[in-house]
Amino acid sequence: MNTDFLQELGLKQDNDGTSTGQTGHHNQEQHIESVSPVDGSTIGRVSTTTPEQYEQVITRAETAFKHWRTVPAPRRGEIVRQYGEALREHKDALGRLVSYEMGKSLQEGWGEVQEMIDICDFAVGLSRQLHGLTMHSERPLHRMYEQYHPLGIVGVISAFNFPVAVWSWNAMLALVCGDVVIWKPSEKSPLCGVACQNIWAKVAAENDLPEGICSLVNGDYTIGQMLTEDTRVPLISATGSTRMGKAVAQTVAARLGKSLLELGGNNAIIITPSADMDLVLTGALFGAVGTCGQRCTSTRRLIIHEDRYEEVRDKLAKAYGQLQIGDPLDEKNHVGPLIDEGSVETYLKAIEGIKAEGGTMVVEGGRIDGLGSDCYVKPCIAEVSADSQMAQQETFAPILYLMKYKDLDEAIEIQNSVPQGLSSAIMTTNMRESERFLSVTGSDCGIANVNIGTSGAEIGGAFGGEKETGGGRESGSDAWKVYMRRQTNTINYSTELPLAQGISFTL
Repeated sequence: MNTDFLQELGLKQDNDGTSTGQTGHHNQEQHIESVSPVDGSTIGRVSTTTPEQYEQVITRAETAFKHWRTVPAPRRGEIVRQYGEALREHKDALGRLVSYEMGKSLQEGWGEVQEMIDICDFAVGLSRQLHGLTMHSERPLHRMYEQYHPLGIVGVISAFNFPVAVWSWNAMLALVCGDVVIWKPSEKSPLCGVACQNIWAKVAAENDLPEGICSLVNGDYTIGQMLTEDTRVPLISATGSTRMGKAVAQTVAARLGKSLLELGGNNAIIITPSADMDLVLTGALFGAVGTCGQRCTSTRRLIIHEDRYEEVRDKLAKAYGQLQIGDPLDEKNHVGPLIDEGSVETYLKAIEGIKAEGGTMVVEGGRIDGLGSDCYVKPCIAEVSADSQMAQQETFAPILYLMKYKDLDEAIEIQNSVPQGLSSAIMTTNMRESERFLSVTGSDCGIANVNIGTSGAEIGGAFGGEKETGGGRESGSDAWKVYMRRQTNTINYSTELPLAQGISFTL
């Protein structure tokens, strides 16, 4: 494996061939080892953050915020623009690191870095559009308006499946809003976090920025707890499982902080009688097997009209037979490994559960040996009933459930019956069906698509979901407002002091 990309990203090679990530502090006693699911190699180790070092990070961030909030927003946008240019320069290397450390295909690794570049471009424009509203006062010679100010320190807790993009969705918007950012990346992909920080450090140095505008803390869940419990961190943005999100929400709410949650998804595509089969196959296949089923927007369920059911099932099964599984840095392969052996065990137990409740395997699953690590599995398809308990759960693996429906109302009911509410789609050439799906009585998800799959959101729209997905919104549209505090202002430019609601108060 050619690992020149590690050196390009500032990840030093030790004598044993592994990489050491520097995060602004170094603790010789404890570290996280990054093991690639691609070939089982230990590719690097990153020092963990001690409580004492955490305090130093917070102190630097508080000091940096006092400076950064006074920098004009367009100037903050210019720094973000430069970071986007640095990402363009290192797109190939960073994309390869994402693929090697996390296991997604190289095309998806490059695509994830492109998402970072895209959000930088979006944030640059946003830096000149941080707007409020003006309102007419009921009192003469008064003016009312509202404005937005930065919050302070934004804590970002990200998951392994998008080890760089999700941080950037938060960080680039927070930065142009005048906030500073402390990032706790997943312990399963720590080198990606260090690489992004190294790129940032160079841009910061070239612009004489103080330390602490973007910071990194590494470790297990205890580091995340430090952030969520810290009253000096007004906003926590957390991406991960619903279980993790509930714990974060309770902790942050107990101190009356703000949380932005992007949690589990159990996403479905409804396939109608009029659906274009080419679109169905492409959307369902990538949605189900992309990132080896480890996207929060991965397609978990196909809800298929009974008139098209056998056709869809048989064509999908044939397409699954053509999938190339193996080293994700080899571009001929479509599917890489799961993140670790624990995920493989969860996947195998889910298949056992499907069979135990009477489901039928259309495409058999199982572990694949001889590909370089123990993390490779077969994407599989199962026929289940609409009330399947296994299909109610999100298994972070390439398992696709097929189920039948008779009419659209039934299909929408099936889709909405799960606890999660992230992404959804309908395949139809019938305008009435598409509009019904998008109506108030249609999909209950934060994302609802027509004639595209559930995966692959663009940064221009707000990203997030409802119910157990957490209700948060990141990326485009007006998601920037969560990183700021709203203030209403009333200005009296008269020589009198009339009270609102016509109240009279005289001495």
